[in-house]
Amino acid sequence: MPAQGYRSCFVPHDLQAPLKGTATGPLAGLNAVVKDMYDIASERTGCGSPEWLATHPPAARHCPPVQKILDAGATIIGKTVCDEFFYSVSGANAHYGTPVNARAPGRLPGGSSAGSAAACGAGLCDFALGSDTGGSVRVPASFNGIYGLRPTHERIEHAGVADMAPSFDVPGWFAATPGVFQNVGAVLLDKRRVAAKIDRIVLLEDAFEQAEEPVADLLRTLLELMSDDLPEIVHGKIAPDGFDPWREAFRIVQAYETWQTFGEFIEAQKPKLGPGVRERMAFAATVTKPRADANRETIARAREHIRKIAAKGTVLALPTAPGIAPKIEISGSELEKFRTRVMRLTCTSGISGLPQMSIPAGTMHGCPVGLSFIGWAGGDEALLDLACELSRHCGMAG
Repeated sequence: MPAQGYRSCFVPHDLQAPLKGTATGPLAGLNAVVKDMYDIASERTGCGSPEWLATHPPAARHCPPVQKILDAGATIIGKTVCDEFFYSVSGANAHYGTPVNARAPGRLPGGSSAGSAAACGAGLCDFALGSDTGGSVRVPASFNGIYGLRPTHERIEHAGVADMAPSFDVPGWFAATPGVFQNVGAVLLDKRRVAAKIDRIVLLEDAFEQAEEPVADLLRTLLELMSDDLPEIVHGKIAPDGFDPWREAFRIVQAYETWQTFGEFIEAQKPKLGPGVRERMAFAATVTKPRADANRETIARAREHIRKIAAKGTVLALPTAPGIAPKIEISGSELEKFRTRVMRLTCTSGISGLPQMSIPAGTMHGCPVGLSFIGWAGGDEALLDLACELSRHCGMAG
């Protein structure tokens, strides 16, 4: 990767020197990068915004996920670019630029964990910390051809990890290889594991209908190739009234909570927000508590419905994203349409709080495509085990 591409993944206020972990541990000898939302002692956390960076003091201590990976032996080599206030799935930051997607040149890396995913996809690190609210681990994992996990909500301690919309926020991570992917999970996930054998895969036909036909066909082909390593695959649907009611409820509640997190700062400092983020923040400012509460009722009903289907032992299969990474020069209006399509696929895990894993499935037009599995609450480790079992198939389709 050229030097310019290398630097594109990292913030200008990067670490002056690597943070070395302990000499021994399950992650000893591995290099990691960290999204610019995790507190690192004596460093400022920027949240993708130069104005936020300039007006907030350095962190007093490492946040728990950072401390855990250091204690496990990893070395943190840099802080990575993310979308401004995490409010995008594109990976294009108007202030810091767009991290280079080495696996899909000329295309977006996906966001908001853009720099972390791009660095991992380019081989600049062994694993990377990101976060996921509406798809910010899953989508970049798909676009960069790597493994990514959005864990069960609240399974990773997150004090000192910047909030966006706390009802949906989760720290997550990326890795280029399944073994490292699994080992990082053993370090970061808490003890609330719900162990069970996966005995049923539900292929979500309504989710596959949201993907472009060639992507859906590729993923169906891969599932057929994986059939010997999978339990019984049954076909079903998850959203009885389509995904848009869930997507819209998610959008409203996310906007309300995001404004509660950043609104006071935006009104006081009037930062120069980038395109897309500017419009979404303007909308977020208009969402009232009664409107948010009404949509929380929709989310509560959906959560109960989804969790009944994704019972212990059952895993749901779906496309991670509706297509390959869009070209960097995509227009704002087209990107917003793509974002809407993405959210139809990502909202199921977001509103249910269930873990979702994206694995590299293959390529289309030379660009990565991701396949996702949603597990039961506390079934994160079962998904990580599945990633290792299926790794011989990854990248075969296309």
